[in-house]
Amino acid sequence: MSFNRRAFLKTSTAIAALAVAAPHLALAQAEPEQGGTLRVAVDQAISVIHPLLTRVNPEYLAGELLYSGLTRLSTTMQPEPDLATSWEADEDLTVWTFVLREGLKFHDGSDCTSADVVASFEAILNPELASPASNNVGPIKTVEAIDPTTVKFTLSSPYADFPAALAYNNARVIPASVISDDFGSLRSTAIGTGPFKLVSYEPDRLLVVERNPDYYDPARPYLDRVELHVFPDLGAQVSSLMAGDIDMVTTIAPNDFMRLEGQDGIDLQRVASGQFCNVNFGCDMAPFDDVRLRQALALTIDRQAMVDFMTEGFGTMGNDTPLNESYPFFQPVPQREKDIERAKALLAEAGYPDGFEAELIASDRPALRTQLAVALKEMASEAGITINVTTMPHATYLDQVWTKGAFYIGFYNMQPTPDGIVSLLFTSDAAWNETRWNNKEFDELIGKARAVSAAEERTALYTEAQALMNEEVPSIIPAFFDVLGAKRSWTQGYEIHPRGSIFRLDFAWLDATAPTRQG
Repeated sequence: MSFNRRAFLKTSTAIAALAVAAPHLALAQAEPEQGGTLRVAVDQAISVIHPLLTRVNPEYLAGELLYSGLTRLSTTMQPEPDLATSWEADEDLTVWTFVLREGLKFHDGSDCTSADVVASFEAILNPELASPASNNVGPIKTVEAIDPTTVKFTLSSPYADFPAALAYNNARVIPASVISDDFGSLRSTAIGTGPFKLVSYEPDRLLVVERNPDYYDPARPYLDRVELHVFPDLGAQVSSLMAGDIDMVTTIAPNDFMRLEGQDGIDLQRVASGQFCNVNFGCDMAPFDDVRLRQALALTIDRQAMVDFMTEGFGTMGNDTPLNESYPFFQPVPQREKDIERAKALLAEAGYPDGFEAELIASDRPALRTQLAVALKEMASEAGITINVTTMPHATYLDQVWTKGAFYIGFYNMQPTPDGIVSLLFTSDAAWNETRWNNKEFDELIGKARAVSAAEERTALYTEAQALMNEEVPSIIPAFFDVLGAKRSWTQGYEIHPRGSIFRLDFAWLDATAPTRQG
């Protein structure tokens, strides 16, 4: 039987379209009710609403409410239509053609066409903007408008995951006229095609959106309004949920999850994920430019104890690579075990027979960062390593430490694909190349995996790349976290997403038991 890649991709797109329709049909069977205001608690300020520049989950949520991409990810991590209804590739996977929906409108009433898609991706790829999406939407060489509803992407190399990559959080479509005339205005206003329109925006307190009557699906969104309430105090957001003042907490810590178990009127949500905290080493900065120090620190960690301490059992062990069973094409490499004597020997070889002292920086959001830092401090002390933990506000961390520091704690959501997470963090041209590991052999393996579609071959390449990373330890990844959330029982149609930064609130609705609120 011959394999026709073009036919396969067309069929895959059709299946994806059914995947979009399926949740809609399921909700229709549950008779979703129109109207109401959904109040959502988020744990960080919504400092950025420019859709191409968002960086943290509350900002991603705001961007998703206000803007759309060409594709989006289902809760099963499959790409499905958003602004595009279909797509196909040539035999080499280097030329991809996307067909847009007819009659798309921006919030200001203007038409959304292929010209806006082209302008948006040219902005994303402009190095002066420094969009996190630039290295996460695939190796785009050119973008061309074939006609008002057809866009052609030509890639510099084959990329089997291109439709999934275009679902990246920052890959949003905005008006070409805004890009050319008033691009900076998107830092405080919003003109998208998303399911909701911006009403008001106070970065440290509240963002309010209202239903977009011109959304491409006339049935959705079901809600009239969504309010994102900023709760710097994590305990306060849980208390507000219990009191019924808040309808949903998008992500909660394990201790709060257990606190809410058995509470009347509250539904807990949990899904396995590739989300993790890690220890980032500046591999170009002393003393962590010596692989032996990195290996020594990794050998001080009791992985199971770290999982128990950080996740309360809501997670799995990590092995110093960003991939786990939640990703396709994953095959484990031998698990690193705690070995204090070997750690001490490596330190001695590196010229530190009595250990060394270092400052480890952790943001205060999420709290898991500090937990990892404190646990590492205790475990590393067995090998004579003295770690001084410094915790700082998240905004300060982003400004002073993130992508610049030599030794700090990171926190990352699961990405759409294995290529997505390694290209975000660990290749030499990564958007957030925090470790500056810059390993050419690793880059070559990832490049080869990106260009093939055969599952067995891709698995072998990713496994080899994992082994290399595990050996050189540019980052310690001791544990993966389940994504945990909670909502009031009157909030329907919402499923927690393994990606951790996708919310799909256009499917959410409030049943008749929800409180009536004034807009």
